Amino acid sequence: MRTATLLPLLAAAVLSTPALAQEARPQGGNSMLLPGDSVRIVVWRRPEFSGDFVVAPNGTVTHPLYRTVTVGGVPFATAEANLRRFLSRFEENPEFVMEPLVRVSISGEVDRPRLYALRPETTIAEAIGVAGGVTRDGNRDRVRILRTTPGGPVRELVANLNDPAAGAGGVPVLSGDQIVVDRKRNFLRDVVLPVLGVIGSVASIALLVDRVGRDNN
Repeated sequence: MRTATLLPLLAAAVLSTPALAQEARPQGGNSMLLPGDSVRIVVWRRPEFSGDFVVAPNGTVTHPLYRTVTVGGVPFATAEANLRRFLSRFEENPEFVMEPLVRVSISGEVDRPRLYALRPETTIAEAIGVAGGVTRDGNRDRVRILRTTPGGPVRELVANLNDPAAGAGGVPVLSGDQIVVDRKRNFLRDVVLPVLGVIGSVASIALLVDRVGRDNN
């Protein structure tokens, strides 16, 4: 095959990789917290200033001490600068650690389905581990991630936890992700039993019709 023909095919192969593998957002100073996310603040020798706090709709911290500090909707480096400026009112050169926590819903066939506040670098596979892992009935081949992009519709992405080569399970979570572990398909449960139920219902109706016919005769 000539090079001129091979290059477009290679480009198409790269562009056709699973969308989930391209979903990692850069972490660090340019990442932003959204309303509903949380922030973990630890101030040295100041327990009254320390804790996990939810980001309010206006981007401030939902805590009486921090209600004027904007941490959401701005680059995280700016959020840290805002917090440092605030803490400098109480002591010179404050020592603190500020850690973002994004909200992620994990449901379906996991041991502890609920809403979690996770570090942005947490991968999809790690998030499922935080939820207690996939149950015996869970389908590890098809984990769905419902993801909302800013200003866009909800997209459904799929990860295969049994295929390390695919790398999908190693993609970081994003704020607002909904991770759903579906149940494995079971031929007896999903096909045979419903069919038997329908057959039983039809047989019951036939017997009822027959009995009504006999009574009328």
